[in-house]
Formats: sequence, structure tokens, C-alpha cells
Amino acid sequence: MTSILSIARLELLIARRNLWVATAIVLMATFNVVLTIAGNAPTGVLGAGPMTVSITSITTLSVYLMPLIGLLLSFDAISGEAERGTLTLSLSYPLSRAEILLGKFFAHLLVLGVAVAIGLSITAAIIAFRHEVAATEWRALIVLYFTSLALGATFLGLGYTISALVKQTGAASGVAIALWLIAVVLYDLGLLGALVADAGGTFTKTIFPYALVANPADAFRLLNMPDQSVNMLSSGLGAASSATGLGGQLASLLVWPIAALLFALLAFRKVEP
Repeated sequence: MTSILSIARLELLIARRNLWVATAIVLMATFNVVLTIAGNAPTGVLGAGPMTVSITSITTLSVYLMPLIGLLLSFDAISGEAERGTLTLSLSYPLSRAEILLGKFFAHLLVLGVAVAIGLSITAAIIAFRHEVAATEWRALIVLYFTSLALGATFLGLGYTISALVKQTGAASGVAIALWLIAVVLYDLGLLGALVADAGGTFTKTIFPYALVANPADAFRLLNMPDQSVNMLSSGLGAASSATGLGGQLASLLVWPIAALLFALLAFRKVEP
């Protein structure tokens, strides 16, 4: 554990020097402030509480932002060290590759955790100052925090996998952006096209709900979107939420980070020092 913490401390110093810590905090804080203030305006018309509106807006943002930040933090974690020549030095120490990878993971997850915590704390402060909020709605904010970390952890692991498989940092960045586009944009567009073509047939009723939840970004969205928001967005989303249930959505968010780290470790073990 000491070795893992040492690697994590070093990665935190590198992240701070490269301004990743500051960038992540500024991004999350800025977007949370804007969405919270702007999103509270129509609550009286919609009949929804201020926390519900804010969580819906922040969830929609986080689906795109958390995977992107996770990939940007991790895409050069291994290929970057290989290019700088520091990977050979790291592997010469009495450390296993799993310890090195976990050290990087904990450091980057801490960066994400601090950024999300600051952003959501600002949201909570604004809402508490302007409105009275029930305890159940505060619990929804806590769920949003931990599911955001799970989503970010998934893409940290996938970023390490890319970094281990692709030798050049420039190429790794391109693959990371392509993965982000596929996971958070093109995947849903493909499912939407299949829904339209199926017109309420077998795919819509049996395959679509599980194909949707198989994507951690969509599982995150379903977990955090209030029921009324899901129903307003799409009857397909509502059907997927009902068919897979809370257990299926949680399983997707919990299994994906572990699987992504295992993929990364397998790829890292094939990297020559």
C-alpha cells in the first residue's frame, strides 16, 4: 500500500504541475454555477423542485464532461512516460505493474473527486441559500457525486488501456477522443436509429433496454435523472429504466470501472520497458 500511495503522490504532483487539478476544478465549478442559477428560473412553471432541475441539468452535463476529463487525465499516463523515458526507470523499481497502475488511478480519481465535490458543493450552497430543500433531494445529490466518480473511474481505466496499447502520446490522444465520441454520442445515435427502424418491435422491447444500460454513460444518466425527466425525454428511456431496474443500472456503473482497470493491467503487462 505504501508503494501505491507513493506513486499516487507523484501523480498528484504531476497533475498539479500540468494544471489538470486546476482545470478540472474550474470546469466543474463554472458549469455547476451556471447550470444551477440558470436552471432554477423555470422551476415554478415546470412544477419541479430546484434540486430536481439542477440535478437533471448537471447529470446531462456530467455524461459528457466526466468521461472527457477522465480520458484527458489518463491517455498519456503510460505512453507519455514511455516517450519521456521515465517508464523504464519506474519499472526498474521493486514495484509491480499493478501497484504503478493503482497509484496512478487513485491520484487521478482523487482529482476527479475533488473537482466534482467542489462543483456540487457550490450547487448545494446556491440552492440552500435560495430555496428550502427536502432531505430526500439532498440524498439525490450524494448519489450524483458517487455515480459521477464511478463514471469517471471507468474512463480513467479505458484511458490507461489506450495509453498502454498506443505507443505515441499524440496517437493515444486521438484514440481517446474517438472513444469519447463513440461512448457518449455515436452509441446513443446508433440506438436511436435502431429504435426508429424497429418501430416498436422486438429490438425496442427486448434488446434496447439492456443495450442502453450496457453503456456506463447511459446507466449513469438513468440512475440520476428524476423519473419525470426520464418520461419527458423519451418513452424509450422510461421503458429502459423500468426493464433494467436499479440493480442493472448500478451493476453497469460498478462493473465497468473494475473491467476497465483489468483491461488496462493486461495491456500494461505487455508494454516493454
